[in-house]
Amino acid sequence: MAEPKLDQIDLKILKLLQQNSKITNLELSKQIGLSPAPTLERVKKLEQNNIILSYHAKVDAKAIGLNVKTFVLVSLAWQKQNALEQFVDKIKEIDEVTECYIITGDADFLLKIVCQDLDAYEQLLFKRLSQIEEVERLKTLMTLSKVKKDKVLPYYYG
Repeated sequence: MAEPKLDQIDLKILKLLQQNSKITNLELSKQIGLSPAPTLERVKKLEQNNIILSYHAKVDAKAIGLNVKTFVLVSLAWQKQNALEQFVDKIKEIDEVTECYIITGDADFLLKIVCQDLDAYEQLLFKRLSQIEEVERLKTLMTLSKVKKDKVLPYYYG
């Protein structure tokens, strides 16, 4: 299936919705220079073509008591049968793992983990992550503070 062609207006719609997904269709139409009906039609088309995947509330983790964010490098024990599939299945069951990437370099996976505090992270590390038999080595990278976090994808239009 060919990728849908996006014009400058589509790209501007995407940028504006990434910046504020609660923008009204009327305000969106004003900012892109179209009337409301064709604006809504374009948004629906972007959704139907799976370019806009979903809309989310951005929640402040610290405001709800999630104060520790770590990144963990995971090296797998590849000699274990079906190591990749088994590991991925187990990681999907751990809610504190909010993102998981297969990577190249010094490890096989990069996990983003969010926990309440250091005690909760320690429990997760020793009682769950290190108990996954497909794991050969774990290396924690503890975050200290956030310098930048941008949810708007880096593309340009017009």
